[in-house]
Amino acid sequence: MAEFVGAVDQGTTSTRFLVFDHDGNEVGRHQLEHEQILPQAGWVEHNPVEIWERTSAVLRTTLNRLGLSGGDLAALGITNQRETTVVWNRRTGRPYANAIVWQDTRTDRIASRLEREGHGELIRRRAGLPPATYFAGGKIQWLLEHVDGLRADAERGDALFGTTDSWLLWHLTGGTDGGIHVTDVTNASRTMLMDLETLDWDDELLALFGVPRAMLPEIRPSSDPSGYGVTRANGPLDGEVPLTGALGDQQAAMVGQVCFAPGEAKNTYGTGNFLLLNTGTELVRSEAGLLTTVCYRFGDQEPVYALEGSIAVTGSAVQWLRDQLGIISGASESESLARQVPDAGGIVFVPAFSGLFAPYWRSDARGAIVGLSRFHTNAHLARATLEAICYQSKDVADAMEQDAGVPLEVLRVDGGVTANDLCMQIQADVLGVPVSRPAVTETTALGAAYAAGLAVGFWRDTDELRANWNEDRRWQPTWDEQQRTEGHARWRKAVERTLDWVDVD
Repeated sequence: MAEFVGAVDQGTTSTRFLVFDHDGNEVGRHQLEHEQILPQAGWVEHNPVEIWERTSAVLRTTLNRLGLSGGDLAALGITNQRETTVVWNRRTGRPYANAIVWQDTRTDRIASRLEREGHGELIRRRAGLPPATYFAGGKIQWLLEHVDGLRADAERGDALFGTTDSWLLWHLTGGTDGGIHVTDVTNASRTMLMDLETLDWDDELLALFGVPRAMLPEIRPSSDPSGYGVTRANGPLDGEVPLTGALGDQQAAMVGQVCFAPGEAKNTYGTGNFLLLNTGTELVRSEAGLLTTVCYRFGDQEPVYALEGSIAVTGSAVQWLRDQLGIISGASESESLARQVPDAGGIVFVPAFSGLFAPYWRSDARGAIVGLSRFHTNAHLARATLEAICYQSKDVADAMEQDAGVPLEVLRVDGGVTANDLCMQIQADVLGVPVSRPAVTETTALGAAYAAGLAVGFWRDTDELRANWNEDRRWQPTWDEQQRTEGHARWRKAVERTLDWVDVD
């Protein structure tokens, strides 16, 4: 029997391939970044061909380093940046345009028009999402309206849409030679086009966005015993490996953090932050600016839902300090720089580069640094950047408590920023609850591996997965209530300064 399960983690800035053993331990990985294409203010694109090439490379390199072959993998899972939109030709395999990334705001007029014309409530009720630039439906509409020939090809069924999971699954299973065009229920729930109750594409929503059904992938469970197909024998794995797991990245992190019970929550710190709360098989409608989304569906079991608070810019704010301002040379340096000062000295940085997501949903907002004086240094800005990550998470946690009526008792965390011990301490202080980091922090890839492995019996059930989870470190809050209250009030005052900056028709 094969001893390992593999997971492709196709993220916003890079693609990784990780191999896990039965105890959930990582045994090897390789990672490659891809280009961030920024054609104009508010536009963010990726080259889908580059992403596929990077995926092929990390698959081959990881197995070569470990001395393994495809035959050593019991199954392969995929997790991905969710709303990023790819359209390609079924016959040639060529994309019609660069992928439009989830951070991209070019569809702000589409979103605002839907709200203005009274369609927002229908989208919220059916899809669990507000009309926003974040989601894929508006991005597909924009491409159909701006790419010559795309609509005609889409209506004929020659043009295919997918988030990056679909793009990779299609290539892995053969591409133009019989590639499978599928997505999973978690990724489909991020399009504004799927009915959360039927778990199928909704004709009324498709009509709102003018999206032909023929271009959409088949929606399948997140962990699928019947599989999405097998990798082609002459592909990057040099063998036929069952593809049996697919999850959007934040839902994959829920599975990797074994948040299988209603009330369990995790926060992933990546390019953005994503706080999810398991609500079980109950579909909870948010009244506080959160999203209702599918958490996962295993085989033919009932779907499990979640409330989600999505934050656009957190880890990417640290990248901004590195790449645009040049005040740090690497992400880890943000911690040492921020430790040079005891606090941010009264300045507040609101990184609303793509507007504000949950719980505000304001596409008219833009980033601001307020409270500056000549006293302040780059160390204060680094500290304010870490605080911004934590205060944005507090806004979402407060909204989640309001919707679910259950106070947060401990926050499970994962993602790259959790390596920053100072940031995690600030998070515990801001929230006033303990913050817990697991021993295996690559929970997104692990969740995709778990979904794939469950489908083929590599793991028996979720209880076996729970037994794999171990805590690495826990941060206890040190602030008193007055510090928390004053700090959050200052943060909310700064947020108000970012609103109404961009005119949205």
